[in-house]
Amino acid sequence: MAMNAIDPQAIIAGQRRALAKAITLAESQRPEDREASQTLLNAVLPHTGNSIRVGITGVPGVGKSTFIEAFGLHLLARGHRVAVLAVDPSSPIAGGSLLGDKTRMEQLSRQDNAFIRPSPAGSALGGVALKTRESMLLCEAAGFDVILVETVGVGQSEHQVAAMVDFFLVLMLPGGGDELQGIKKGIVELADAIVINKADGSSENLAAITQRHYAGALSLLKHPGFWQPEVTTCSALKNQGIDAVWRMIESYREQAGARGAIDSQRAEQNLAWMRQLIDELLRARVRDHPAVKEALAALENDVRQAVVTPLAAASEIVRLGQS
Repeated sequence: MAMNAIDPQAIIAGQRRALAKAITLAESQRPEDREASQTLLNAVLPHTGNSIRVGITGVPGVGKSTFIEAFGLHLLARGHRVAVLAVDPSSPIAGGSLLGDKTRMEQLSRQDNAFIRPSPAGSALGGVALKTRESMLLCEAAGFDVILVETVGVGQSEHQVAAMVDFFLVLMLPGGGDELQGIKKGIVELADAIVINKADGSSENLAAITQRHYAGALSLLKHPGFWQPEVTTCSALKNQGIDAVWRMIESYREQAGARGAIDSQRAEQNLAWMRQLIDELLRARVRDHPAVKEALAALENDVRQAVVTPLAAASEIVRLGQS
């Protein structure tokens, strides 16, 4: 039996309890909950899309949670309502997740116009929970006009978060030349902005040098569209440079809005999302087919023993799934 019905009007009215329950419903893997979630999402869909969606990522230790809290408090002071979808890493062994972002953002979590939802990444690519997109729409329907999506870390898989937000921000540490080599071109090509955090005290001069370093690297890359990615510095701990980051995002939003770029980008993102869901649903349908369940263990053993090739085994699984 599905969870108790959630009134769409309660979400539209901004009731936090209803929003939290709706996200829990969206994250459920039970078929009846999935159906109820889609019905709910369709009901609130006309009330979505009225936010700026910002993805935030960075290397471990860069201070993502500290930055998001300082940034969120700054936005609240300017009259915005802020939702933070913080994706925590899941253990590949036990599958558990600490879900500690709400604790790390203690001040922000106490604000009436802020909503923080930590979710386990599970096996999702790019450190984005499988239902982050649905959660984002629900937060928009509840009246949050700035959605911040914090991801697990950096890597080529960050394409997943960049493909669901309007503006993609990458946090770096002062003296991060080695990091640029580690992440190569992939993450930098996706970035709409690079922000050097912890630019305070003895690290302030180093941060300025790092800023020039990344600015030079970005100038060598051709970024698609109208926007030339910017590099700036801040200190989330000292609350310095936060306003400059928001002004930059506002400038992007203004320029993108004048060109219809955000609407067209979201339309393409929705199509890509649909195609990804088709792949996932087809995989689930094949995996749950009785004939596949019966044959899977033997086929896996044959592949393990090199009796058949992985392609031949996969082809047989697909054939069985279509029977």
